[in-house]
Amino acid sequence: MTQVFFYHGATDRILAAAGLIAKACAQKKALLVYAPDPAVASALDRALWVHSPTSFLPHVAAESPLAGETPVLITGNLDVLPQDERLMNLSAEVPPGFSRFTSLIEVVSEAPEIRQPARERFKFYKDRGYEIQTLDLAGKA
Repeated sequence: MTQVFFYHGATDRILAAAGLIAKACAQKKALLVYAPDPAVASALDRALWVHSPTSFLPHVAAESPLAGETPVLITGNLDVLPQDERLMNLSAEVPPGFSRFTSLIEVVSEAPEIRQPARERFKFYKDRGYEIQTLDLAGKA
């Protein structure tokens, strides 16, 4: 069964997501980021380019010809999956087919428009018996 991780209390959701992606890259873990809103996908892409001045976080759109060689993929469509290990959700909805993944990562900021839908997703996962771990990012990006 999919393990669900809720990282909450982020000051900036996109920067917090970039930090978590950096940790996954450092551990050589592949990650698929679900960001169906083009503005969110673009903001994350930019954050990954400038995350650290001394390192690069390799990422591309899932449709890119380089997707097979890149550990972090950003997509707005979960119909075709290059991997089924880790999914990061940056949408306001429960990702379609999330249960195909070993783990699901939710990143939640303090902004009401992010926090309220996240509470609904939390309840959705809990009501269906998923194991949920919560981690507080308060005071971090």
